Amino acid sequence: MQQEHDLVERAKQDSTAFGDVYDLYYPKIFNYILRRVGDIEIAEDVTTEVFMKALGRIHTFTWRGVPFSAWLYRIASNEMANYFRDKHTRNISLETMMEEQGFEPASDFDIETAYIEAQEEIDRHQQFLRVQRVIMELPLKYQEALSLRYFEKKSIAEISHIMSKRPGTIKSILSRGAEKVRKALLQGIH
Repeated sequence: MQQEHDLVERAKQDSTAFGDVYDLYYPKIFNYILRRVGDIEIAEDVTTEVFMKALGRIHTFTWRGVPFSAWLYRIASNEMANYFRDKHTRNISLETMMEEQGFEPASDFDIETAYIEAQEEIDRHQQFLRVQRVIMELPLKYQEALSLRYFEKKSIAEISHIMSKRPGTIKSILSRGAEKVRKALLQGIH
């Protein structure tokens, strides 16, 4: 936690240090979004938007007893809600991030390889795709809570923070959402 704190504090002062934040969290945020939208290109666009927003707002981040990643997941959830509401994305390239914000990734994270690995994982797990289709038909609050809990392995407290809801409400959403998924799968609708 102290290393994360130091990293974020450096990134608040120096936009080039944000590259370390990007390198650390990009794969997790990208995979979370990919699991939600099911499309690599859309996931890339939404993830880029998440990091653009994070870079522009990192100076507003304050420590409140939850990991920095919860703040990023909250931005990601908001961006996915925007995507699902608008059904389109704005294309912002990594080059634009570098030109406008002075941001540059510190490592050689290979996005192409990450895409291929993510696609292979999805292709290998047809059951995952079936569950994903069922989840995507649920109201957004169920989609978000279930994805954060079961795909991203977030705690109830983290989900509560990300979704701005009380822990008891999150437990109820998770329980009802899981029941809706179970019933849909048993009915063989998908």
